[in-house]
Amino acid sequence: MKIIDIREITQPIKSDIRNAYIDFSKMTLSLVAVVTDVIRDGKPVIGYGFNSNGRYGQGTLMRERFIPRVLEADPATLIDETGENLDPHKIWATMFMNEKPGGHGERSVAMGTIDMAVWDAVAKIAGKPLFQLLAERYGNGQPERRVFVYAAGGYYYPGKNLDALKSEMLSYTGRGYSVVKMKIGGESLADDQRRIEAVLGVLEKGQRLAVDANGRFDVATAVAYAKALSQYDLFWYEEAGDPLDYALQAELANHYAGSMATGENLFSMQDARNLIRYGGMRADRDWLQFDCALAYGLVEYLRTLDMLRENGWSPSRCVPHGGHQMSLNIAAGLGLGGNESYPDLFQPYGGFPDGVKVDNGYITMPDLPGIGFEGKADLYAEMKKLAS
Repeated sequence: MKIIDIREITQPIKSDIRNAYIDFSKMTLSLVAVVTDVIRDGKPVIGYGFNSNGRYGQGTLMRERFIPRVLEADPATLIDETGENLDPHKIWATMFMNEKPGGHGERSVAMGTIDMAVWDAVAKIAGKPLFQLLAERYGNGQPERRVFVYAAGGYYYPGKNLDALKSEMLSYTGRGYSVVKMKIGGESLADDQRRIEAVLGVLEKGQRLAVDANGRFDVATAVAYAKALSQYDLFWYEEAGDPLDYALQAELANHYAGSMATGENLFSMQDARNLIRYGGMRADRDWLQFDCALAYGLVEYLRTLDMLRENGWSPSRCVPHGGHQMSLNIAAGLGLGGNESYPDLFQPYGGFPDGVKVDNGYITMPDLPGIGFEGKADLYAEMKKLAS
């Protein structure tokens, strides 16, 4: 049993949208295929992975460092103790050889993308959905097949007025979402308040709005927004300042009694631990958005979950960024609080397998081997091209 090839390609996910910090007009991602010599149903088992939006393709790092380390390793050193499957932890350690700790940079994205493909292959070799495999290995054995999802959108783009924003949000609630999210910080506070009030005006009882500043604010602006937002019953106030400015986040907690959310741009267990230690986050109401596809993958995410438990946090306070099926499987298998979703953006990489519908804010995980990419026809078409 061995990995015989790891293939990667850079793919565009460009769009004319923008948030408070960046536009997505030149955005790319890396798509990876891990090809094994294991045969199932007459075909070799191939695991797939890709990185989340908001970062760029990492092909150079993969080709120069991480892929060669795996392919040059003795295959016997990458197998689990049963001898019947690959070991993601051993593969992760092999990729990290000769890497200094700290200063994680973009390597966490490159490794996280390959790690996703490895876990897809491991679950397929085991003949199980990844969420079932995770529940058996690291959970209580019983996955939670119903997973909360919220609809992320509300971006700024040229010519988008309040009517267009309201129509967008109504399209999400019309598809079964109970929580929707919009961007703030790209216009003045007064303009953003008008946008927020417009959306709140079209939501029905039981439906909630979250807002996301994408790290745009300094302390004074973050606090000014906190005071203004306190009049609304928001689902959360997300990433007000620079993701590594833990003092800003801690100060914000003194001015905002509602739920805060952050973490999508923290790419290691150590950075996540610093947020918990110094960021003023409150385990009874706040949300953590660490994204395994950007943060060294599931192997590192498991370390992060262990750290959270040691610090009195439940995995149910984690709702990962990214809107991809990997985090859906982690949520179902390990008891996270849910997952982000992009109903209309970053396709074909976002979204759910074909036929999966949102019902009052929840989806039900289908029985598909691995992560379930093969159940999403437009995405699998891109993956098959890479694997062929």
